[in-house]
Amino acid sequence: MPRLKIDVPDRFGFSTELQVYYVFINESGHLDNAQLLALVSEARERFFNALGYTQTNVENVGVLVSDAAVQYLSEAFHGETLTFEMTANDFNKYGCDLVWRAREQASGREVARGKTGIVFFDYAVRQVAPVPRAFSDKVAALDAAA
Repeated sequence: MPRLKIDVPDRFGFSTELQVYYVFINESGHLDNAQLLALVSEARERFFNALGYTQTNVENVGVLVSDAAVQYLSEAFHGETLTFEMTANDFNKYGCDLVWRAREQASGREVARGKTGIVFFDYAVRQVAPVPRAFSDKVAALDAAA
């Protein structure tokens, strides 16, 4: 079976730093795979905040995670700081992919990359909603400034 390969852009318009805390380390002595997804969730919230949104209010609709894929490339250890880069691409009528890359800050070593599928959701009527044009415009402007 072929291994998962996730392509990421050369440049991202957004980045944030997150520390690897001791509680994120598994019995093998490195960052636990489930804890990496928790760090990605924090980076995702910071990405939305950088655009002036929260995940529950993007032009009056929220987002739901529809799927996630991760490609692990190296270990991360307690005390390291990871730089998470993120952008949105592969837009469709109701959602897009949030693609991301995590690198160890001091060395630049790539730790992981992935993508999270999101759909926009109108919580008032409990239905998927079209991608807000202002959101995709802000993502494009953020990436263009990088």
